[in-house]
Amino acid sequence: MPTGIIESLDHEARGVTRLDGKTVFVEGALPGECVEYASYRRKPSYELARTLRVEESSAQRVIPRCPHFGVCGGCSMQHLDAEAQVAAKQRLLEDNLWHLGRIKADQLYAPIYGQSWGYRYRARLSVRFVLKKGGVLVGFHEKKSSYVADMQQCEVLPPHLSAMLLPLRDLVGRMSIRDRLPQIEVAVGEQITALVLRILEPLTPADEALLRDFADQHAIVFYLQPQGPATAYRYYPLEAPQLSYRLPDFAVEHAFSPTEFTQVNHAINRVLVRRALALLAPQPGERIADMFCGLGNFTLPIARSGARVLGIEGSPELVRRATGNAAANGLADLAEYRVANLFEITSEGLAALGRFDKMLIDPPREGSLDLIKSLDAEGPRRIVYISCSPATLARDAAILVTQKDYCLRGAGVVNMFPHTSHVESIALFERSPAT
Repeated sequence: MPTGIIESLDHEARGVTRLDGKTVFVEGALPGECVEYASYRRKPSYELARTLRVEESSAQRVIPRCPHFGVCGGCSMQHLDAEAQVAAKQRLLEDNLWHLGRIKADQLYAPIYGQSWGYRYRARLSVRFVLKKGGVLVGFHEKKSSYVADMQQCEVLPPHLSAMLLPLRDLVGRMSIRDRLPQIEVAVGEQITALVLRILEPLTPADEALLRDFADQHAIVFYLQPQGPATAYRYYPLEAPQLSYRLPDFAVEHAFSPTEFTQVNHAINRVLVRRALALLAPQPGERIADMFCGLGNFTLPIARSGARVLGIEGSPELVRRATGNAAANGLADLAEYRVANLFEITSEGLAALGRFDKMLIDPPREGSLDLIKSLDAEGPRRIVYISCSPATLARDAAILVTQKDYCLRGAGVVNMFPHTSHVESIALFERSPAT
């Protein structure tokens, strides 16, 4: 079997080495290590491989905390020291900005990171009845597989949810629809934990009694989802508090449904919002756009500063939620929301929204190509861009710098998902002095 010296990590946290002019991506290998590996896929210009033996180990290699690491596909970096994970993600961001966008930030911001265990307040758990495994499995998919991992615990879930995995297996196994319940979505709020059961058949009275007993015993709230996410409704107990998360720095609280998008890591989200607002520096009297605003995660803190803010979002349901949250926080006079498809916006459509002094952009992985292209010479003088894909950030940043007369003042990573290869980042763009 071949051996190789690992040069770096790629965007999926695989080690990168070279063999006869080919790039080899080696799962389970870390930079600086000499590993023996076996290739399982060969292409003309690259190979995919798995580590067989580490001949020279990195000083940053650690023993994975979770016994399911390597089988469960939920994490890919538990074998790397937590601080080294952050540094690797920062390097990946810099590499993407330079190699894909041919730009460098004037300043590299200190990375945002925090607790690396028990952080995941949102999760989508798969459920499968597997007779030869002894019954029902509840957990994440196995690595690169449609099978559900046989999990007894999960170190990235909050402890009370990790401890609930085995009881959930027992619960579903006792239900009449055990093979018609493919998913449990988890959402943890300030006061309650919600579990959304995706049910493909109605519950029997016996099923209902099981759910009520489980909810009472584990202090959770059950929702049922018979079809798409919009059909989810609270089942039991009805009198429990609503789901919400708070941003204490800005004295706002966001109510949300368990199937609506919110950040998985509440603690890191608080720091991210704080930094975004510091970079944006909203002032009373300014008019600011919050693009891809969701339920108002950044919109309401901007409004709390005294600036007038317009949140744009493609989902009517999220706009209704955001509007209600603005009213509940006493910010309806400063925060306005509209429904628009920002993936198809034109310069005319953007101009119709009026002029903005500043803009915050927080798109999904696809980035905000059409929005960036639609900016003109009258565009906002400052843009804060929150990204969950270094590649699309680099693409959009290159257009802002080379075509739209912005400077990339700074960029840094946000470790929203410790132990995974997911890279969140934040960047600040300002109009060049000459413009």
